[in-house]
This record gives sequence, structure tokens and C-alpha cells, in this order.
Amino acid sequence: MRTSNRAESALRPIHFELGFSKNASGSVLARCGNTVVLCTCSVENSVPTFLVGKGKGWITAEYAMLPGSTQTRKAREKAGKVDGRSIEIQRLIGRSLRAVLNLDQLGERTLWLDCDVIDADGGTRTTAINGAFVALCLAFEHHPDLKGLASQVIRDSVGAMSVGIIQGVEYLDLEYVEDVQAQVDMNLVMTGSGEFIEIQGTGEGHTFTQSQLFKLIDLGKKGIAEVTQLQKQALGSAWPLN
Repeated sequence: MRTSNRAESALRPIHFELGFSKNASGSVLARCGNTVVLCTCSVENSVPTFLVGKGKGWITAEYAMLPGSTQTRKAREKAGKVDGRSIEIQRLIGRSLRAVLNLDQLGERTLWLDCDVIDADGGTRTTAINGAFVALCLAFEHHPDLKGLASQVIRDSVGAMSVGIIQGVEYLDLEYVEDVQAQVDMNLVMTGSGEFIEIQGTGEGHTFTQSQLFKLIDLGKKGIAEVTQLQKQALGSAWPLN
């Protein structure tokens, strides 16, 4: 039995606290169980050199685990010394958000999504993606240069969820004590309309069958559908989609 008597197909409590940071154009404190990630969206009126003069915008992400986010201190990342895991996750966040944006309608602006893990208890990358989309929507609601552009730029929502197999049983939304036991570990990123953006999955010293793969995907899809509804509920009138 999981902690809090949670069923194999049940999510941890998920909550989005909007406007957590006063200075960012969009910000949210995203909670998934005991995992807490601060996600902010900042607007810069310039683009990378490869886009200058093309009238197109860009979106990029940075991800970090703060020193107190784990039981033993996580060394602070310094310029030029970002660890490989952080680079992989921030690229995933950027890809996930770019998949649902019409950057041709953004103008020559860069949207920076910063995701900082305050407390880590499994699912930090998925919580970061879920929170990053909420922060992005808030930026379109509050930044004067983005007002009125949400319906032109944001084509769909984004959600992410972890799944895994422990002792032959498929589980949704793994917390840390489950993640370290998992024989198979997988992360799904999907649009709110049900299309896949990315699937990351591997056996941890084990193999898995096609039937198990399909069950994991179905579990992930179910979880992401629930996340989408929670994002929509949290954003209220700032939800950019019909």
C-alpha cells in the first residue's frame, strides 16, 4: 500500500499557488505532494541571434534544485558548472512548451521559464512542466506587451506525469521512495487535447512488456488529463483556450 493509502492510479494532491513572486510577469508555486517547485515566466524584448530580424519569438527554460531541496545539501550550481541532469530537464521543459506555442505570433521576444525546486520528493521535472505552463499563461495575462496575444500564441496546454513499475505493479505519480524502487521509470508529456510531446522511459535493471508499456501510457494519460483540469481550475479566466 502506498503512503496515505493512495491507490496505484491516484495522483498526489496537486495545487497551484498563483502570483507567488511579485516581480515576475507570471509565477506559480506548484505543489505535487511534498514536491514544491517555484515557476516564473519573465519577458525579454530580444531573441537569440539566430532569430534576430525574423519577427519570431523564442521560449527557453532553466531548472535548478535549490541547496535545501533534498535531505542532504544539494551543491549550488554555478555558471559553467550546471550538472547534466539539470541541463537535460531544462531542455525538456523548453521543448515541451515550444511544442504548443505559435512563436511566429509572439514577436521578437524571449519568454524565460525558470523552475526552481524548493522541496524534492519525486516528480520534480513533471511538476516543473505543469507549473511552467501555468506561469506562462499568467505572463500573457499580466505583461503589457503580451496582453491580447494568448489566443494567437498558445495553441494547446501542456501537462506531464511520471509512471513506473514496482514489483510488477504499474503506478501513477511516483514519490521519491517509490521512484528509487522502480523497475521501470517513465515520464510522459502531453497536450491537453491528448497528443504526445515526449515519452521518456527506461528499465532499471529490468525489462518490460508491450502490455505493461501500454498500461503505463494509459495511466500517464489519465494523470495528465487530471492535471489539465487542475491547471484550468487554477487559472480561471486566465485559461487561454476554449
